[in-house]
Amino acid sequence: MASRHLSRSIVLQSMYEWDFYNRKEGSLDSILKRDIEKFGPDLENLDFIKKLAEGILKNLSKIDKLISISAPERPIEQISIIDRNILRIGLFELLYAKKEEVPPKVAINEAIELAKNFGGENSSKFINGVLGTVFKEIPGYKGKEDASNGRVIEETLAAASVFRKKDDVYQMVLILDIFGYWTFPKGHKENEEEIEETIKREIAEETGLKEVKIIKKLGERSYMAKDPEKGRIKRNITDFLVEAFGDTELKIEKSPGIKDGKWFNIDEVLELKRYPDAEEVFQKAISYLEENKI
Repeated sequence: MASRHLSRSIVLQSMYEWDFYNRKEGSLDSILKRDIEKFGPDLENLDFIKKLAEGILKNLSKIDKLISISAPERPIEQISIIDRNILRIGLFELLYAKKEEVPPKVAINEAIELAKNFGGENSSKFINGVLGTVFKEIPGYKGKEDASNGRVIEETLAAASVFRKKDDVYQMVLILDIFGYWTFPKGHKENEEEIEETIKREIAEETGLKEVKIIKKLGERSYMAKDPEKGRIKRNITDFLVEAFGDTELKIEKSPGIKDGKWFNIDEVLELKRYPDAEEVFQKAISYLEENKI
């Protein structure tokens, strides 16, 4: 067994015991020491084990929150101890490890192997699904390894700052994504449809809002993303300001990437956790509403 794979296996077994006994503070170090002596006495790079275990503990609350968001149908306390600790290892390496040391593809594949070796019948499928979903949603990833052999695939999307006026107050509907960021309804352009048709369709699908009117185009932007199968993707987004009419009750489409959606007053929007690349779009939308009093 390769040394790093063995190291991950030792961390997993130690975390399993630590978790099983209610995560007694300070006990993981002693469990790790014992398991290293038992399962990896000849391992040379013990720093890898130490950094992995310490990194997971340091970011445990964030990692567990992400597990809860990405697998909402299975509360974290109901996920088997072995599966949730495999996810902790995989998510830490996917999100916090140096990409030149642990490329995302390696992080995912190693977690799947741990699931095959230590988990149940459906563990590897579950682990692959959660990590794959998280990986697809990482914004701005600029990795060197990808499935497209260096090619960059371009995709066309539309996004919308959807607003309504309620009691003389402007409100905007935002979507909560897998990482806990509030962002715009958006989606991919399909076949030969016009980009304006795309955003109306996506708004209806994601929020349930059927009666909408495009007020203006706010601009265009792009960012790099990564798909485990497609490779590097350049996503080109056209942003619109859109007004919602009639029944504006939200019917949010729950999916691996969409966790919730709400109407916010304009002043509340500025306090939310948002992606930096969308900041200019927010400001343009808010400024236009304030200046034109639609």
